[in-house]
Amino acid sequence: MFSLQEPALFTRLRKAKRVLVAGAGGGFDVYAGLPLALALSDAGRTVHLANLSFTALYGLDADVWLDQDVAAIGPETAGPERYFPERTLARWLAAHHLPATVYAFPKVGVRPLRAAYRTLIERLDIDAVVLVDGGTDILMRGDESGLGTPEEDMASLAAVRGLDVPERIVACLGFGVDAYHGISHAHVLENLAALERDGSYLGAFSVSRASREGALYLDAVAHAQANTPDHPSIVNGSIAAAVRGDFGDVRFTVRTRNSELFVNPLMALYFAVTVDGLARRSLYLDRIERTVQMRQISSIIEEFREEVTPRPARPIPH
Repeated sequence: MFSLQEPALFTRLRKAKRVLVAGAGGGFDVYAGLPLALALSDAGRTVHLANLSFTALYGLDADVWLDQDVAAIGPETAGPERYFPERTLARWLAAHHLPATVYAFPKVGVRPLRAAYRTLIERLDIDAVVLVDGGTDILMRGDESGLGTPEEDMASLAAVRGLDVPERIVACLGFGVDAYHGISHAHVLENLAALERDGSYLGAFSVSRASREGALYLDAVAHAQANTPDHPSIVNGSIAAAVRGDFGDVRFTVRTRNSELFVNPLMALYFAVTVDGLARRSLYLDRIERTVQMRQISSIIEEFREEVTPRPARPIPH
């Protein structure tokens, strides 16, 4: 039983001692998990950060690899200078005297990604995994008019579903940011309603700039933008703008110069669901179970989409 006095996500994690907060969709997704990680750490949990990486990890030195597909990235890890979100975050963490290792997984299929997660969970004695999506396209079940960028999200969801860990939760931050990638957010709400009926929806809560977690998140995003000027995160830039109280077509990078943004307070909301509940509602997750490479997942999704009649997009009537 949950109470309105405490977000259900935190109620589910009360017994957890060592939590892995992992970015599901690659790039800067791990930043969307930072407010959660800080809150859990302040509540006495040991928290570790991980991310499905878009960086060319296989070029890193051998000493960073814990196993074939999991690397431990620190502030001094040698690697690409122009784009390396995991190291950028590690440097920000170190500057704030916080544990400064960010674990990174390469873009692989479900089988090797699950093996990498298992390696990390065994080494760190993890008893809860919070999989974080910057945006909400991880909530798509497969028959929507648009799926956003599903490959990495679904690889992560399928990998974590197969783990023997007491608690596995998905948290999404950034409602609305996936409109650029064709997501109908009426479908997001429809899917959340179905998860509520299944008993798998853990509610929503907001990141406030007046909170320690919100203030540090804003600082981390600003640091990342300054240190990755050629490719700043549009997702986290939009979320940060919403946390600050900005509204409408907010400009924070030239990458959005040909788009009209709609930054609003809903972008600062976390929506949480159980991994098992979300995985059960996916219409094609079982098909990607045996994949080894990410491109196999892309092909399977394309084949699946040819078999279904998508639910038509519709505006939210408010």
